[in-house]
Amino acid sequence: MQVRVKLTDGEEVTGAIEYYDQSFIRLTRVGAPNLFIFKHDIKYIQEAS
Repeated sequence: MQVRVKLTDGEEVTGAIEYYDQSFIRLTRVGAPNLFIFKHDIKYIQEAS
């Protein structure tokens, strides 16, 4: 499932959450590098349409 992650600095990234733990999520994206995002940098996560 694709999700949209809005970061506290206003940036938005879209991808699939492949892994998460207490501190961060791993976001896998198509055609772009995968990201490790710390949870304290996330404003919200919503399902992408």
